Amino acid sequence: MASLLGAQAPLTRVAIFGGTHGNELSGVLLVKHWEEDGAEVQRPGLRVTPFISNPRAVQRGVRYVDCDLNRVFDAARLGQEPPEDRPYEVGRAQEIRRLFGAYDVILDLHNTTSNMGCALILESSQDDLLIQMFRYIQSSLAPTPCFVYLIDHPSLKYATTRSIAKHPVGIEVGPQPQGVLRADILQQMRSMVKHALDFIQFFNEGKEFPACSLEVYQVTGKVDYPRKANGEIAAVIHPSLQDQDWKPLRPGEPTFLTLDGATIPFDGDAPVYPVFVNEAAYYEKGEAFAKTRRVTLTARRLNAAPAGSAP
Repeated sequence: MASLLGAQAPLTRVAIFGGTHGNELSGVLLVKHWEEDGAEVQRPGLRVTPFISNPRAVQRGVRYVDCDLNRVFDAARLGQEPPEDRPYEVGRAQEIRRLFGAYDVILDLHNTTSNMGCALILESSQDDLLIQMFRYIQSSLAPTPCFVYLIDHPSLKYATTRSIAKHPVGIEVGPQPQGVLRADILQQMRSMVKHALDFIQFFNEGKEFPACSLEVYQVTGKVDYPRKANGEIAAVIHPSLQDQDWKPLRPGEPTFLTLDGATIPFDGDAPVYPVFVNEAAYYEKGEAFAKTRRVTLTARRLNAAPAGSAP
């Protein structure tokens, strides 16, 4: 159970990242639009900075140039001296930390090829402000579902681009193919950003948010594709699992299908909730889907001191 937060200082600096992956185009298009005309994302007393995270990848229309920008924000890499042969994304990460390391919130915009709909990514089960924010976004989007993916597993968590902020927010919307724009997906992402900024504005104005609970899907493991001895993929996602993100997968249910027509069942000992099912970008990472369990987080009453008052 989270502790009572009480009145706290307002949030003052928010960044909106697009193009952390250069071929996830909804965030790229929105951020470029807001760089030209930011009236839509500005809020009184709040500094909101739209920012293209990986401009070289965006220019080339690829996920990354040398390495995945969303995986290089660990202390070891950020502390490296700048050798001439340093990967582009590592240097970019160091620059992003310099520019945004003191920001209160980073909204990091992503698309997925998986059928995940609107999803928010939470990095800590102890972040009361984001639990309240995510609950607010869910309520504002209703009846459109909005799921929450919790990535706090100690051996599975990675240092994301947004992790340098005090409150890192991942926004993931799909399905959308890489390098493609869909108006419905873009609008859903746009709405999620709007509701996140509205929440921050209300928080800053001193609005009280009552105690709440939040259902999340907590990652517990990753499942690779069946593979041949030489490492090549030997089976594909079974049709009955395809597009079934967030729905229970029970032991013995079809999971993969070989080219010979054989079904490979799920061999777990309890139901799981798959997410990022057949995500195109995760083939290189050896991930057919992530296993999650459904848990409920709680946050107590939250309010902030109005802007301009003492915390």
